Amino acid sequence: MSGRHSTRAARALIRLAEDDPAFAALSLWCRHRDDDTPGLLADTDGTTIRYGLRFDGLPLAEQIGIAAHQILHVALRHPARADGFAARFGAAHDPDSYNIAADAVVNDCLTQAGYVLPRPFVTLKGVLGEGLGDTGPDPNLADWDADRLYVRLMARKSGGGDGGKLKSYAATRGFEGDLRPAIAEEHGGDEAATDWQQRLSRALEAGRAAGRGIGMLGAALADVPQSRTPWEVVLRGLLARAVTQIPRLTYARPARRWLALDSAAGADETPAFQPGVARAQMVPRIAVCIDVSTSIDAPRRRLFAAQVAGVGKRTGAEVHVLVFDEVVHSITRMTGANWDREVTDIALADGGGTSFLPVLEAATVLAPSAIVVLTDLDGPVGPAPPCPVIWAVPQDPAPTPPFGRVLSLGR
Repeated sequence: MSGRHSTRAARALIRLAEDDPAFAALSLWCRHRDDDTPGLLADTDGTTIRYGLRFDGLPLAEQIGIAAHQILHVALRHPARADGFAARFGAAHDPDSYNIAADAVVNDCLTQAGYVLPRPFVTLKGVLGEGLGDTGPDPNLADWDADRLYVRLMARKSGGGDGGKLKSYAATRGFEGDLRPAIAEEHGGDEAATDWQQRLSRALEAGRAAGRGIGMLGAALADVPQSRTPWEVVLRGLLARAVTQIPRLTYARPARRWLALDSAAGADETPAFQPGVARAQMVPRIAVCIDVSTSIDAPRRRLFAAQVAGVGKRTGAEVHVLVFDEVVHSITRMTGANWDREVTDIALADGGGTSFLPVLEAATVLAPSAIVVLTDLDGPVGPAPPCPVIWAVPQDPAPTPPFGRVLSLGR
């Protein structure tokens, strides 16, 4: 690959900049390079866009569409976001499904803005229909971003959905994976997400003010990159703070340092008394309440269980799992290393009701440092317990209960 600016895409980039003020600004933040790798059309690692030999054979209008497609992948940080899911989900991550979701969002943006793409191509409506069985009206770009769509696709796949049907649809629409692994040191995490959010907002505003191009979509674009902390990191932090015991001073026992000073002092000298640290009176506990009337897919249950288990192991906290719907079915103290697999394998009930009153009462009896409820929040809540409550819900956006911290697992 040449280190010089692309000559292969030069004409398309010039026209793109002339016709669309938004892309004129965004393309300046991308590296454009020619690459003669056999079979390559175009792809990106989130920083550099490569244009292959096949790009030469396209009509100018389609070259412009392909260049715009790759620039949007960079601006929306799709390679970095895909790598984030790989780190979160491990072996369960499906890079092709994420690429299909990202392509569907980008293609719909471009076609609505009047760009021409090589036909056929994946669309948001097609991915929703083949991947989620959603045959409703045309989807709205304000309701879907690549991350949310990918999580929904993976949830359906883990729930027995036909992931192969989605891949077959994508193949018939000419899908080619065009997201390469991101270069970590060039992305800068949350800071880079904030930078790109600002760049994209300014570019879209320039296009809107000019009255043409992708800027006319404005606020309809939900996929604008944002600095989001993964929910599992938030959960881990909340639980760690809840179960960490803060040392308390007590005058009932002296500090070891005072004992040493007193021993070394002469008969006529007594050092100033220094209080010692009180011993912990009880082992911290985490009560994990699992609503078996709701439907949360296996990957998220597995990740949820692993985070709570990790906090328990690091802090020495006891983890008690309460399985409930309208009543509490079981209360189990988890002591083994594989309890997260047990949580994942819980058989979910079909369509049962939910009430949080009995389970919160049962959890309160355990005197926990924190209560975590894995639920869809569809049921009577009752009074607040005397300890922090974390509601882990699959919806995004999540409903708002009368108390506690809500954590959406929808991304």
